[in-house]
Amino acid sequence: MTTVLCELRAGVRTVTLNRPDRLNAISPQLVIDLNAALGEAMADDATKAIVFRGAGRAFCAGDDLRDFDDQKGAEPEVRAMIERLQDVTRKIVLGDKIVVGAIHGWAVGGGLEWAINCDLPIWAESGRGFFPEVNLGLFVTGAVTTLLPKLAGLHKTKELILFGERFDAARALELGIAWKVVPDDALFDEAQATAERIAALPTEQARDVKRVINRACHMDAEGAMALETAATTAAMFDPETEARVKAFGT
Repeated sequence: MTTVLCELRAGVRTVTLNRPDRLNAISPQLVIDLNAALGEAMADDATKAIVFRGAGRAFCAGDDLRDFDDQKGAEPEVRAMIERLQDVTRKIVLGDKIVVGAIHGWAVGGGLEWAINCDLPIWAESGRGFFPEVNLGLFVTGAVTTLLPKLAGLHKTKELILFGERFDAARALELGIAWKVVPDDALFDEAQATAERIAALPTEQARDVKRVINRACHMDAEGAMALETAATTAAMFDPETEARVKAFGT
């Protein structure tokens, strides 16, 4: 199965996570395919805006813990794997084209981080999110250590990441994590319509709005990701982490 699907319509490229049987949980192959899909979208002149969504019942349920043992290896290999994950954020946040998120069902861990990365994240009423990483002995990625405080505030960010508080779409809107919340049956039409509005704008000026605002507001994104990568790499080799991950899956 192809883990990421792409479709271009009316200047909008839809990028769909396609592991519905696993709630689009993140696997090494999905990260490779998603980087390729986003890279192609960013380089394609016919693509004026991007809709980022998940197939099936959820946006993305986070790291596929079935693959945890396979993800462990020598330190350089683990670090390279985490950098590929961070490259997804680089493309979404620092790429030229505006990304409209269509978030339904679970957005967990790395999936929640990707939702936060989107320029205009639209959540369905069914949307649910949380960060499980610290409770598993792991660490967050996706530059959320710098992006989330600007949305939700410093204290709330620490609370969300430390305790893994679960929240619904209405709460995501209050926290600034969601741009807007719509009924589930309207989500994908709303995301497409929003992206088409962006696609109809003057191309260079629309890109400059994202480029200037994101680079001005997120000048520390690369530094944050470097620290996240180091912390996540170290966590992968903590003996307690493996025990917590295995206990989580039972």
